[in-house]
Amino acid sequence: MALPPRGGGRFNPRFNRQPEPEHRINERIRVPQVRLVGDNVTVGVYSTQEALKIAQEQELDLVEISPTADPPVCKVIDYKKFLYEKKRKEKEMKANSKQSEVKEIRFTPGTDDHDFDFKAKHAEKFLKDGNKVKAYVQFKGRAIMFQDRGQLLLLKFAERLAEAGSLESMPKLEGKRMFAIFTPKTATKKK
Repeated sequence: MALPPRGGGRFNPRFNRQPEPEHRINERIRVPQVRLVGDNVTVGVYSTQEALKIAQEQELDLVEISPTADPPVCKVIDYKKFLYEKKRKEKEMKANSKQSEVKEIRFTPGTDDHDFDFKAKHAEKFLKDGNKVKAYVQFKGRAIMFQDRGQLLLLKFAERLAEAGSLESMPKLEGKRMFAIFTPKTATKKK
């Protein structure tokens, strides 16, 4: 026995809609008058039909730039080129505004010199890249008795990172962790 087609075989308009463009263009502009701007255009208030004719003569699009203005501002431009430029600028701005991260470096009260040097080199690299570094000493079990070792270790770490970054505050104990946060030197100069 054959099953009927799923959805009843009817046309469903919700699934066939074209995505609404970001700006109203050409015939989608439904106001009687617009303020026209753009290259090779006399700036002024025109009827929408007249503005559309000017855009068609130049083989360009009439794009509503500021719909809330009175009358709405429209520009005569190549719409696809306009969207491409806008997307490129947004991408460029996003690339330039790099978010700084907080990188963590973990020690124990018994961290030896080789591990200390290895972790210090990584911390210097993180600071030079513009990231903050949170260094902490993890105390397990009875190791909590050696809080002074942890504090000395973090202060020694601060001394080692003095060229690349600065210590935000003295080491603090929170639960079974003693931590210190370092900020990059370049970030402190910009403030």
